[in-house]
Amino acid sequence: MFKIKNYKNYSLIVILIIAAFFCFHNINQTPPGLYPDEAMNGNNALETLSETKNGFKVFYPENNGREGLFINIQAIFLKFLMPLNNGFPEPWMLRLISAIFGFLTIMGLYFLTQKLFNKKVAFLSSFFLSTSFWFINFSRIGFRAIMAPFFLVWGIYFLLLALDKDKLKTIIFSIIGGAIYGLGFYSYIAYRATPLLILIILFLYWIKNKNPEFRKKILISTLFYIIFTIIIAAPLGLYFLNNPQDFFGRTGQISISASSSPLKNLGVNILKTIGMFNFEGDWNWRHNFAGKPELFWPIGILFIIGIIQSIYLLFKKTFSPIIIFSWLIIAALPVVISNEGIPHALRAILMIPPTFILAGIGGILIFEKIKNINKNQKILKFIIYPSLILILSLFILEAYTTYFIKWGKNSNVYGAFSADYVKIGQEINSLPQETPKYVIVQAKGTNVRGVPMPAQTVMFITDSFSSEKQKKKNIHYLLPEQADQIPKNAYVEILK
Repeated sequence: MFKIKNYKNYSLIVILIIAAFFCFHNINQTPPGLYPDEAMNGNNALETLSETKNGFKVFYPENNGREGLFINIQAIFLKFLMPLNNGFPEPWMLRLISAIFGFLTIMGLYFLTQKLFNKKVAFLSSFFLSTSFWFINFSRIGFRAIMAPFFLVWGIYFLLLALDKDKLKTIIFSIIGGAIYGLGFYSYIAYRATPLLILIILFLYWIKNKNPEFRKKILISTLFYIIFTIIIAAPLGLYFLNNPQDFFGRTGQISISASSSPLKNLGVNILKTIGMFNFEGDWNWRHNFAGKPELFWPIGILFIIGIIQSIYLLFKKTFSPIIIFSWLIIAALPVVISNEGIPHALRAILMIPPTFILAGIGGILIFEKIKNINKNQKILKFIIYPSLILILSLFILEAYTTYFIKWGKNSNVYGAFSADYVKIGQEINSLPQETPKYVIVQAKGTNVRGVPMPAQTVMFITDSFSSEKQKKKNIHYLLPEQADQIPKNAYVEILK
């Protein structure tokens, strides 16, 4: 299924090389620092490793609640990577798993797009994805949300495989697809809207194929896919049944339903979300190059062309565009019904795959038009194809420059990722154990076990999250009003 059979498949190798570079290059330095939310994941992971009775959890309720899969995988990575750094954790150890999920998502998009359209669209879509600041950024941050597009892309891909194969392979691929899709519920709250997309895909196949045998295959695929989705997602579902307050997390706090003008806010959110592609993107430096459109402007134009071309294909009774449009709209729902930080690049992470598929459709349409105008083989060989390679190379250069230089070295990014807190943690690690070390937490944030969230970064770098480790390492975390407890010979740091 994945074998490179001929030269035409070299395009996949090219994509994977580019994807590997942007996902893994310099990951120990970019992004700088470690945001407290990332550190909170890491501290839960470290605690998981140290606990013998209550180790891996399905759900971690602290910090507004997080599904446990990502943190549990991080724990495994930390177990094997920390010995490489004299037993101390580092930010890149948390982010490496994000890079792996990002890389595999790009691979999955190639196969899925090839299945829905063709190899040319697959190449261009996955190329655009691998050079997208929007996607590169979240592939290098220790947030669980990066798993959501991975599980959805591969879950849909195996569903489509199941619908196209003979009875035995139908069952096998349905089981694999259902299991992968089910794991997605452990990724990010926005993923919970995706069952509607799966139902739309199955419905489209059902109405398109009236052959009784094929419809029987659809029923078999649906049955096994749903069963294994439920089996995999069941532990999380049972947790929510017993802890219903954790199911919604911050959803109620940030929902437009809590505002005084929900319909007005919905309209504004829709316009801002549409505008984020080509006009004004997320202003949060952790999520974006603040305010820039989520799409590099040539990709943004191709995205619009792809939408127009896909609408045209609908009139030719091609249903693949329906899947892409449905995906884009369903993935936008968690964004537009929220009322915080709109446009919100992170909350819109499930919109990324269909966005770049549409851009790929637009790009191939333009390329084919140019080819049809210039059918002379010499022009194609010596002008058009080299020009295409040059343009794609410029996309790579733009992605590298924007992410690693303009954004990665920006002072706002250092602040957004609490780089100073990492330096404080490293300084504390360099001190003798017998030296009493006090960290006064002036910075505000949600309290976690009595200490504001910003302290999580220092706690992770020093591996001092639990009270036992704080005592062992002679590290103390105090609120400003407790500063009178600090002895005269102590080393003191202030988190502002």
